[in-house]
Amino acid sequence: MVSRSGRKLQLKALAEIPLIRKGDDLSDIITTSLKDNQIDLQDGDICVIAQKIVSKAEGRQVDLQSIEPSPAADELAVQTGKDPRVVELILQESKEVLRQRQGLIIVEHKLGFVCANAGIDRSNISQEDGSGEGSVLLLPENPDRSAKLIRQHLEKAWKKSIAVLIIDSHGRAWRNGTSGLSIGFSGLPGVVDLRGEPDLFGYSLKVTQIAAADELAAAASLIMGQADEALPVVHVRGFPYDLREGSFQEILRDPAEDLFR
Repeated sequence: MVSRSGRKLQLKALAEIPLIRKGDDLSDIITTSLKDNQIDLQDGDICVIAQKIVSKAEGRQVDLQSIEPSPAADELAVQTGKDPRVVELILQESKEVLRQRQGLIIVEHKLGFVCANAGIDRSNISQEDGSGEGSVLLLPENPDRSAKLIRQHLEKAWKKSIAVLIIDSHGRAWRNGTSGLSIGFSGLPGVVDLRGEPDLFGYSLKVTQIAAADELAAAASLIMGQADEALPVVHVRGFPYDLREGSFQEILRDPAEDLFR
């Protein structure tokens, strides 16, 4: 993608990432895959990683047979038609239930963002290690920390300044469909503040703040796919903003300013 100023953003999904299991060293796996894909990291490069493989490596897969629903979970399961064991996990992973309807529970996740069903997912999960009754995958406990550890490994291996972004697919208020969104990162800005910068005609921007991490997450999600593509890591070159230390917390809107709740 080339802009009028000649900027170029390149995204390449890494081929041959193996199926990830609990305890796998993602840093080593990504390092090997980058080399196998003949990618030599440069300063400013970014590795975008699907949440699912981070959760798998960190042992966040839960066998539903091990879950005993609470009375609150049983009651909410009746109201929504969902498996009470899954509802129990949703409650455990959430600060607050905000909305509900048949088949859907909207919560404020423990990580601070609003999402459906606490991000708990059953797709693209091997059931062979479970009881046979099924298992689900929870989000990483601390995606910023996960991103930082992988970034440190890659920077040590290449001796370059790079960034790591962990993404997931979420729905959005007032719009159908899901989009890739950031849930944790290290080494890049979550939000780029352009207030005070001039536009084409010299007007000083007053409110413009770019959700840079989320925009990149959406682009990488297009490359990854959502079904059987098996492309959970994307290498990015040409990110149009300066890299810096960042935290997912800068993306979260203060609840007092959230007009959708």
